[in-house]
Amino acid sequence: MSEQFPSAVPELRVSDVARAAVYYENCLGFRWDWGVEGLGQISRGGCRIFLTDNAFRGDENTGTPVVIWLNLDSKAEVDELYKAWSGNGARIVAEPESKPWNLHEFTAKDLDGNLFRVFYDFAWELSDRGGRKDDAAERDDARTRI
Repeated sequence: MSEQFPSAVPELRVSDVARAAVYYENCLGFRWDWGVEGLGQISRGGCRIFLTDNAFRGDENTGTPVVIWLNLDSKAEVDELYKAWSGNGARIVAEPESKPWNLHEFTAKDLDGNLFRVFYDFAWELSDRGGRKDDAAERDDARTRI
């Protein structure tokens, strides 16, 4: 089998597919590809997301909100996307900040509480990898125990 692996397509539980898709279009810059009820798809660049409602899932429970991490290529890209989303009326939970774990990130949420953590991992820029230790030996040990 090839090492190449397809991108994951997460499914977000939403209360109303059309309402959610309009929010994603207007506030987050996604394209509403198809679907009005039950199952729909939105996309932006190489990112695809399925939106599903209770009728499609067959239950009334919307479940725990999903957290999706979006990995951008620079701090500047994180800041630019934050400005675009906040300017479009996106629900911002946390503004951009460089965190102690060496991620520059901000968080936004959709109408149903699903979260987007938009980040850039700057640890590789630091001489000590941001204090991240090489844990290869511990991972190998865990593999033998499991």
